[in-house]
Amino acid sequence: MRRRACDWIYGPVAAGLLVVLAAPSPRRPAQDPVFAIRDVRAFDGERVHERATVVVRDGRVAAIGADAAIPLNAAVIDGAGRTLLPAFLDAHSHTFMAEPLEAALVFGVGTQLDMFTAPQLAAAWRADQAATGAPRRADIFSAGSVVTAPGGHGTQFGLPIPTLTAPESAQAFVDARVAEGSDWIKIIVDDGSAYSVSFPTISEAVLRAAVEAAHARGKLAVVHVGRLADARAAVRAGADGLVHLWVDSVPDDAFVRELAARGTFVVPTMTVLESVTGTPSGAPLIADGRVAPYLGPEARASLERAFPMRPGAPANFAAVRASLAKLHAAGVRILAGTDAPNPGTTHGASLHRELELLVQGGLSPLEALRAATSSTADAFRLEARGRIAPGARADLVLVTGNPLEDITATRAIERVWKAGRPVDREAYRQRVAEALAASEAKAAAPAALAGGRALVSGFDDGGLGTAFGTRWVETTDAMMGGKSTARLEVVEGGAAGTARALRVTGEIAPGLPYAWAGAMFFPASPPMTPADLSAAKGLTFRARGDGATYRVLVFTRRGGQVPASASFTAGPEWQEHTFPWSTFGGTDGSDVMGVAIVGGPTPGGFELFVDQVEVR
Repeated sequence: MRRRACDWIYGPVAAGLLVVLAAPSPRRPAQDPVFAIRDVRAFDGERVHERATVVVRDGRVAAIGADAAIPLNAAVIDGAGRTLLPAFLDAHSHTFMAEPLEAALVFGVGTQLDMFTAPQLAAAWRADQAATGAPRRADIFSAGSVVTAPGGHGTQFGLPIPTLTAPESAQAFVDARVAEGSDWIKIIVDDGSAYSVSFPTISEAVLRAAVEAAHARGKLAVVHVGRLADARAAVRAGADGLVHLWVDSVPDDAFVRELAARGTFVVPTMTVLESVTGTPSGAPLIADGRVAPYLGPEARASLERAFPMRPGAPANFAAVRASLAKLHAAGVRILAGTDAPNPGTTHGASLHRELELLVQGGLSPLEALRAATSSTADAFRLEARGRIAPGARADLVLVTGNPLEDITATRAIERVWKAGRPVDREAYRQRVAEALAASEAKAAAPAALAGGRALVSGFDDGGLGTAFGTRWVETTDAMMGGKSTARLEVVEGGAAGTARALRVTGEIAPGLPYAWAGAMFFPASPPMTPADLSAAKGLTFRARGDGATYRVLVFTRRGGQVPASASFTAGPEWQEHTFPWSTFGGTDGSDVMGVAIVGGPTPGGFELFVDQVEVR
């Protein structure tokens, strides 16, 4: 069984939970000495100060203004011809590992508002922020798990998440999210029809109860919508904000006035909605010399992609643009968010594309900058962020030129500071250059693949060896702190009358939403070196087991450390399973670094038999 066609909001990110988190940030460093940026155009989050001086001390803004005094011991930075901005806030993102948070900061995004991740990850990142300041990455605040129906949007990514069916259960459900650490409550109201797919969604009664439950605990309630009808229901229920624009039609004036009167904010996520309607919205960023040196292979691959449009889908980007223009003209509060890392987006860089689309949709450059700074900070109740003012965090971005005249000048970043500490963008650029150089090196095809077909392992010799690459090895979530176990052994009785097969047994331990355990092989040596398997159409193997659902994970160089996944069910009889390479994130098989067959994340023991693993 392959991934459902409705995997559009988060893409294949659930599999990304299997990667190792970046090491925690170091202990909180001492702040830099006081410094000042002199004679700079400063946008303070609300208005512009021409030829201002901004003084920073102990990680906070100490003064701003034309007459701000520069301390005698301050390092002085010349701001002439440049614009100083508060570090941006991305009002809609998804984060499942730490590296994207580093990329975000390099592009001047100091804070990411995550709209769905594993609560354990969000808790770990919050703790790191409190203990160390996380100087090398953006800060993150998160909704944690979403409110959705059984089988509804958000359940299709391999993460076992709680669901809600009854209004009377809403308060307990929300209380559990609050106990997990959710900074606000996100609710899904989307049946997929805007994209010509179908999945369950919550009733309006459940929606209303969830909003009321969030408010009872002092939490914002924000709603994911797909259609205008969903947006109407969310506003009737008292939602504080909509975290997408609808994509099917343009609203009437009365509804727009209601949004404005209620103070409901909207995060349009223009860049992902352009991609949802068939255009790779992020592709122009790759051609921009101010951005490209900081875009690694994975970011470029994502920016070049778009969602395939389904015949008859009412999703229409012209309607999205028209809706944004009407909302803005009526005074509805607009916030800037990207929905990274979906196809057409990437962390950090896509916020600059979002600003451009907001301006194209009717906002002035000043209003777009507010949408990515003070307006988002205010809407999500984040104090001391999104502004340059005495006492505010010194999360700052210095750019060449004037984004108040040309919004794309936000891409011409010279310097970034987080809490007064400079971000080493040059070191990041060098790492990107190395990754790009490595990605251009052509992977070698295994000699065994001559003719476009090769048996990887038949196990009849009693061992775990492979015809090419490295032998089968155990893989578990132990590297992520999990306690799942796996054991590999070759046993008598293979598929189709062959002598032997691989038996994979183990226990999926509770506690991790992405728990796994199973077997893995690498098609080249050393492990995680890419191999060109494109002469074959895909992967085939035979399996039988205990009736549970298992997953195949394929790591590619283009996909980085994030594997693409597909699932299958292993019943009591041997069955052949075939997966074209395109099943795995659209790869062509030319850069395969690893293949794993695993159980999880459902807790419990498992037993799986695998035989006749081939590429063909």
